[in-house]
Amino acid sequence: MTTHRVGRDITVLGDSLPVPGMGFLTVNAFVLHAREPVVVDTGLGLPDRDFLARLGSVMDPVDVRWIWLTHPDRDHTGGLFDLLEAAPDARVVTTYIGAGIMSTERPLPTSRVFLLNPGQSLDVGDRTLYAFRPPLFDNPATVGFYDDRSRTCFSSDCFGGPMPTSELADSGDAGALDADQLEGAQLLWATVDSPWVHIVDRDGFLAGLRPLREMDPETVLSVHLPPAVGITGRMLDTLGRAPEADPFVGPDQEALERMLAGFEPVRPQGGAPAA
Repeated sequence: MTTHRVGRDITVLGDSLPVPGMGFLTVNAFVLHAREPVVVDTGLGLPDRDFLARLGSVMDPVDVRWIWLTHPDRDHTGGLFDLLEAAPDARVVTTYIGAGIMSTERPLPTSRVFLLNPGQSLDVGDRTLYAFRPPLFDNPATVGFYDDRSRTCFSSDCFGGPMPTSELADSGDAGALDADQLEGAQLLWATVDSPWVHIVDRDGFLAGLRPLREMDPETVLSVHLPPAVGITGRMLDTLGRAPEADPFVGPDQEALERMLAGFEPVRPQGGAPAA
């Protein structure tokens, strides 16, 4: 897990997971240090992660005023309820559908919810956050936003891509990856995370990229990619090729068994390999 700044106003709370056969997938959360501080997503819910402690290394959680939940998948909500308890004045920015999905596991307190749809905006004291639907998504509740002060686009899962090493996945710079490798990783992720991209009208999909081109963010912050600075146009060109990319077909049981056979046996301390 890593923590690093992007510009003056944003802290990345970085994490990653190994994905057999793909590499390492970045799983970021973010802090926007606005006058009314905003936490964007709350990381993984695995037992060895302590989101609140990581956030506490950056700011006092009690000062958080907004928790922007880009969508309610489990890799975005790990620390949500701990943070709600630690930040009594914070409200969760989500959609009607997002709040509904959350209610199937652990309902959000209605008094702590702030419903915001794509096309609307949120004033956080010293800047305005403009909500939009990213062109690629895996959850109908997905809403990203653009911060006009830092010229940063928070894109949720969109623009993600598995990295070949954990060091790159945890790095602060997606541009450190070779351009062809980055394109391949992002096209792979597009077909994994948004398989519907192969069946939509291509012209309509390309038209959906236009608002981001017009937005022209200097920085793109995806939950599943290291921060991307100064390469937005190139990444949008990559997304434009996603409908023609090879559809992703995951491993079947036979492939899984081959992978398991290739793993190193676990050795108990001071003993022989486990059976």
